[in-house]
Amino acid sequence: MENNEQLNQLRHSAAHLLAAAVLKHYPEAKPTIGPAIDNGFYYDFDFGDVKVSDADLEKIEATMHELVKDWKAFERHEVSKDEAINEFFHNEYKQELINEFSGEDKQLTIYQSGEFRDLCRGGHVENPANELQHFKLLSVAGAYWRGDEHNKMLTRIYGTAFETKEALEEYLTMQEEAKKRDHKILGPQFDLFTFSEKVGGGLPLWTPKGTLLRNLLDDFVQKLRKDRGYMKVEIPHITKKDLYETSGHWDKFADELFRIDTREGHHFAMKPMNCPHHTQIFDRRPHSYREMPQRYANTTMVYRDEQSGELSGLSRVRSITQDDAHVFCREEQVKSEALAIWDIIEEFYSSCGFPELKVRLSLHDPNQFNNYLGTREVWQHAENQLREIIHERGVDFYEAEGEAAFYGPKIDFMSYDSLGREWQVATIQIDRNMPERFDLNCINEDGDKERVVMIHAAIM
Repeated sequence: MENNEQLNQLRHSAAHLLAAAVLKHYPEAKPTIGPAIDNGFYYDFDFGDVKVSDADLEKIEATMHELVKDWKAFERHEVSKDEAINEFFHNEYKQELINEFSGEDKQLTIYQSGEFRDLCRGGHVENPANELQHFKLLSVAGAYWRGDEHNKMLTRIYGTAFETKEALEEYLTMQEEAKKRDHKILGPQFDLFTFSEKVGGGLPLWTPKGTLLRNLLDDFVQKLRKDRGYMKVEIPHITKKDLYETSGHWDKFADELFRIDTREGHHFAMKPMNCPHHTQIFDRRPHSYREMPQRYANTTMVYRDEQSGELSGLSRVRSITQDDAHVFCREEQVKSEALAIWDIIEEFYSSCGFPELKVRLSLHDPNQFNNYLGTREVWQHAENQLREIIHERGVDFYEAEGEAAFYGPKIDFMSYDSLGREWQVATIQIDRNMPERFDLNCINEDGDKERVVMIHAAIM
């Protein structure tokens, strides 16, 4: 979400205003939740049998402009659980939230502006009549209650709001330009990929032209890797539960695993990433220090059990093609190997017309350490090592807590598209947890086992 608390409060206030306007036109509608999000806000409604479409947005938006004239403030009211249940007795969605948020003798809060009252934790502008002027309703979509496809499909109304008219107009112009460049339109238009309801949502099918384009990009990446000593490997698309229990994915990645139960009663899963498989290729035999580092490259699909309501074109899918690589190296080789990966990333993206990449050091969240594998000492060592690598490269960077993978910190490379939108395009990760969990070693000069370090590298 944009780093502007005032703007987030403005957009959350606009979500309240949207709900109030909807109830003027559809008094039987049931409002559910309405947060601020990146670039705007939304509110989900249960309209029963009534169909609401983009054609209805103009009248709802006009009512928002009328209502806000009398909204002088957001009044905060503390209520008990029973009082809240009584107020929202007709709305089972609000009652579910009330039961969830109310502890023993815990007060809930309702915010009122004009005639509209909503269950809310707060975070609004002080004077909506003056501050909430520049907004636009954008679209109507379907969304499952709480993102669960087993729940009822609701109607989601999206909008955006800004502090000035100029900022709103600039954003709307950018959105119009984005539509012209939308890959969901360009892909079918140029016959690159398609989707089929019979195959399933989030599972793209690549046409001959699209496959040719993919292969050209992959061939280029593999050449860059081969020139630097990478060896291609191939792995299966499923694995026994045992592999992911050892790696930690069965626990940390539980909600995103496609699970398979065989007729013999064994538990398998579609692979959500490739690193655990690559550890087993490395571990197939002992490796002398003279053979280090070992560099494996693999372009293959991985699978994530994304919820239906979150799928979007190629940006959020259930099957993802990764050009994945893993380096197994000694401690003193980490820096040189990471810098060599950096060279590949720079050469690939400069050749594709992205000469300048923004660098983000993605760190663990120290307040949520139970979400990660390993010890704090291991994490601190890896994070400091990545800082040294960035400093040696001599580039500007910024740090982002909570953006690390659950097994290790990473350097993320960010770039911008033609509309100024930021995307993560490549990554380098240092991982000491996977070698520890799989007991991965090489034989050093003294004939002793020496723990290796694993570096994850994705270019595209």
